[in-house]
Amino acid sequence: MAYETMLSRTGVALVTGATSGIGAAFARALADRGWDLVLVARDRERLGRMAVELEARGRAVEVLPADLSDRADVERVAARVEDPARPVEMLVNNAGFGVHASITSADTAPHDRAIEVMGRAVLVLAGAAGRAMRERGHGAIVNVSSTAGFVTMGSYSAVKAFVISLTEGLANELHGTGVTVTALCPGWVRTEFHARAGIRSSSVPDFLWLDADRLVESSLRDVRRGRVISMPSFRYRLLIWFTRHLPRHTVRWISRRISSSRNDSRTH
Repeated sequence: MAYETMLSRTGVALVTGATSGIGAAFARALADRGWDLVLVARDRERLGRMAVELEARGRAVEVLPADLSDRADVERVAARVEDPARPVEMLVNNAGFGVHASITSADTAPHDRAIEVMGRAVLVLAGAAGRAMRERGHGAIVNVSSTAGFVTMGSYSAVKAFVISLTEGLANELHGTGVTVTALCPGWVRTEFHARAGIRSSSVPDFLWLDADRLVESSLRDVRRGRVISMPSFRYRLLIWFTRHLPRHTVRWISRRISSSRNDSRTH
């Protein structure tokens, strides 16, 4: 398949949120496969450290500091994605963070930032990559969503559901062009994401935790196969299968229980 040919050769991959967690795991895995990297994140110091690590593995690395809640910065990254002189053959839209502000809160700033970073920026960058890759007849776009997109836990779930739907719509647009589009939908992954979000890891059963490196390996296999939805691990595929077939009032009940557990964990 054209997808497998593209993934078997070296190229340039652009990864957002590349300095930690799933983004860093993607950067390392792609570097080990012979890909050169464009790393996007807000923290210049951490970008520099990641670049040094990947260059030590023999890869060419470009750093692109950007705050994806700033639309001017998003446009700069989109221009890099579309630059025909330096083609990007894989885009990993990974930048993200947890949102625990109430929807009824008068302060909408956390929701605004979530929509900008995990919604609008994904749309703009995936669109830019789709245009450029379609012209070349090959490429891969990975949008990191979440299993939260299948439940109803506030604005975070809403944004991640948007990413899933956006990915499927873009996959339809690019069907038959040689460009794959994949939504990665992980569950709980052992990264600093949950500590930053104030979620105590002990509130989550051990069997639900995933390893970031294994998650990325599974995701890249799904990209190679041209899968639009990538949900690593059988346990999550089973859980989400039930979620998608349960009555919506039951899904809301489950979501309330999960949200309550998270809120309780932050009070201890």
